[in-house]
Amino acid sequence: MFERIKTALVLVAIVLLCMFATSSHYPMLILMLVAATVAGYEWFKLMPEQQDNTSSPMATKLYAFVIFIISSIALYYQDVSLLLWCASILIWIFSVYCIKTYPENDSWYNKGLNVVGAVLITAAVTAIFAVWLSSPWWLMYLFLLVWGADSGAYFVGRKIGRRKMVPAVSPNKSLEGLFGGLALSVLIVVVVQFFFLKLEIYQHILFLILSIFTVLGSVLGDLLESMIKRRAGVKDSGSILPGHGGVLDRIDSLLAAAPIFAAGIYLLKLIGVDL
Repeated sequence: MFERIKTALVLVAIVLLCMFATSSHYPMLILMLVAATVAGYEWFKLMPEQQDNTSSPMATKLYAFVIFIISSIALYYQDVSLLLWCASILIWIFSVYCIKTYPENDSWYNKGLNVVGAVLITAAVTAIFAVWLSSPWWLMYLFLLVWGADSGAYFVGRKIGRRKMVPAVSPNKSLEGLFGGLALSVLIVVVVQFFFLKLEIYQHILFLILSIFTVLGSVLGDLLESMIKRRAGVKDSGSILPGHGGVLDRIDSLLAAAPIFAAGIYLLKLIGVDL
């Protein structure tokens, strides 16, 4: 437990320093590229090639390098980022079917996941960076939403969780926990809207809808990574973070939540809702 807390404190300190300590975009840019590269390395280790022993350590490193290159390009060109966000959201919509039908249907577990991973990881890091460029406080809000959903689901699920959500994918998650996470997240949204946002009624409603979809996305991200790890027969995506597993284990919720939130902010600005 002490090791887990110590690692968490170090991670939080690094992220907050990159977010708030300087107006230069380079620390945050480097952090995103490092996260994308390590996440790519871990993702490939979960792929069928690894489980069938048909791949080599060099292939894993090459995949991580490809993720680094794609992320570098997407972080520089906003149009590429937008395309990645759209592709990512479509993948997350399809993932609902995959999660719902697992384990009867696991045909999705094939080499195509290499492309899926590249899209999801690069979309997430570019979305996080775009939200940070908009305002570090909006990125903090995104983190709070995801944290609120996870924490609310955990405590409510442990206390009154009875009906399993998707037991074949994540046996400990319950519908009561899902509603608890949504309730805590909505509370965060209402507080932020009341104290910090001066919007028209319809704009408040749109922002609330975006926040709820972001929270639901975070749940999908967690479930998809859990399903892939279960199919690959591993507990953690990696061991780079003592007490926490791998980078993917820490950002799984953000893989879906970040592109949804970033795309939502972009669309709101297009219709005149300037947050």
